[in-house]
Amino acid sequence: MNKLQILVVEDDAPVRNLITTTLKVHDYRHITAASGEAAIREASSRNPDVVLLDLGLPDMDGVEVIRRIRSWSNMPIIVISARSEDVDKIEALDAGADDYLTKPFSVEELLARLRVTQRRLAAAQSEALSADSVFINGRLRIDFAAGCAYIDGGELHLTPIEYKLLCLLAKNVGKVLTHTFITQKIWGSSWDNDIASLRVFMATLRKKLEAAPDSPQYIQTHIGVGYRMLRVE
Repeated sequence: MNKLQILVVEDDAPVRNLITTTLKVHDYRHITAASGEAAIREASSRNPDVVLLDLGLPDMDGVEVIRRIRSWSNMPIIVISARSEDVDKIEALDAGADDYLTKPFSVEELLARLRVTQRRLAAAQSEALSADSVFINGRLRIDFAAGCAYIDGGELHLTPIEYKLLCLLAKNVGKVLTHTFITQKIWGSSWDNDIASLRVFMATLRKKLEAAPDSPQYIQTHIGVGYRMLRVE
C-alpha cells in the first residue's frame, strides 16, 4: 500500500473529487484544501509528503502559496493548472514548484508523476542514511549526508529539484549528461515539458551557484545535448 499523504489544493469541486477518488483507488492517503490559506495551514500542521496545487485559488495566487511553503519546507509541490503559457510555468517553477501539469490532464500521467516523486523521496532518504562523503569543487561544497550545499561557506538555499540536479552533476563531474539522461534521473521520464522544466531549473540553479551566471564557472551547457559540471581548481 502507498504510504504517501497527499495534500490536494483545488477549489473546483469536480476536479478535486476526481483527484481524491483517484488517490483513494490507488491507496494514497489524502487531505484537501479549497483555498490558499487553508493549504498553508494544512501544509504546516499536517506536513504532507506531496502537495498537488492549483494556481487559480479564490483568496490568493497559487504561486504565493508555493513561496510561503518554500519559506519553511522543501516538501514536493506538483502544480496542476489550466495556465498553459510558458511564463506561468516558469513563474511557478522559479517560486519552488517541483513539477507542472497542465489541465486537462490524464489520470495516468498524474499517477506517473506521483510514482516518480515517491521514488525520489525514497532515494533521498536512502542516500541520507548511507551517504557519509563530502564533495568539494573549488568554492562549492556538498555535504551529501546533511543534504546541504555551500559556496564559500555560505549555504545555498536550493529547492529539492535544484539540489538533486546539483548532486547528479557533481557525482558525474567532468561528464556531459544528456537532457534525456538528466530528466530520466530527476523526473523518471523525458516528456517535452520535462526538458523545458530542466532548462528553467538549470537557469535558477546557476543564479544561485555561479558568481556570474552569464559566464558560468561550474555548469557548462552543451547546446542541444545537455550539461556538464566542470572541475574547478
